[in-house]
Amino acid sequence: MTSPAENPWIRRFHHESNSRVTLVCFPHAGGSASFFHPLSDAMQSTMQVVVMQYPGRQDRRMEQPLTSIGDLADASFAALRPLMDTPLAFFGHSMGATVAYEVAQRMHDELGTAPVTLFASGRRAPSRHRAESVHQRDDDGLVAELKSLSGTDSRILGDDELLRMILPAIRGDYTAAETYRWQPVPPLDCPIVALTGDDDPKVSLEEAAAWSEHTSGSFELRTFPGGHFFLGQHRRAVVDLISDQLLPVAP
Repeated sequence: MTSPAENPWIRRFHHESNSRVTLVCFPHAGGSASFFHPLSDAMQSTMQVVVMQYPGRQDRRMEQPLTSIGDLADASFAALRPLMDTPLAFFGHSMGATVAYEVAQRMHDELGTAPVTLFASGRRAPSRHRAESVHQRDDDGLVAELKSLSGTDSRILGDDELLRMILPAIRGDYTAAETYRWQPVPPLDCPIVALTGDDDPKVSLEEAAAWSEHTSGSFELRTFPGGHFFLGQHRRAVVDLISDQLLPVAP
């Protein structure tokens, strides 16, 4: 695994040296790099996968969480900059999809390039806003939100000490996600693939389909049975979708 001493923002769980395209994964609000370990494991024979590790969790738990999408995107872009001389694809889930989109915008603005593909999972398009205030709830309200989405290990939700350790990062992430406001800019020119669960309370089909407005390239909407964390139920199908999209551009 990539050492935090090398780059505290990037984790690499497996090594695949022959892949020309690197898939960069961006976790959800409250999520950590380890959320994508199963996906990396499933893809290790075909593609290099790296995962962003935001401050305030796991080995970075002593660091202050960032509370704006802009700051997360700026820091992620800086961390990924040394990799941007090779083809990158982005996969972001929930808040991570918004961060991935903003990093792609920075690639366009500063380097004149873009990801090979942007996979936006479990998140409405940047131009679709909902008035949400989970970040303003007390700790019990924040925990109730986590339980309702079923994306946090039940062992953590039942451990008060662990909860106290991770709640600041979760609150910071929700603050970033809920205070984000898209600023109208020209669309990206890379393909966008939106993935959503058909029973996701956080994303309607219209909100997911609106990702098409953010690219002048191709767009595809894929719907899966399940809620906000449909990825766990349909990992094989998601891996196949990513591979079908990216392997044709690999050597």
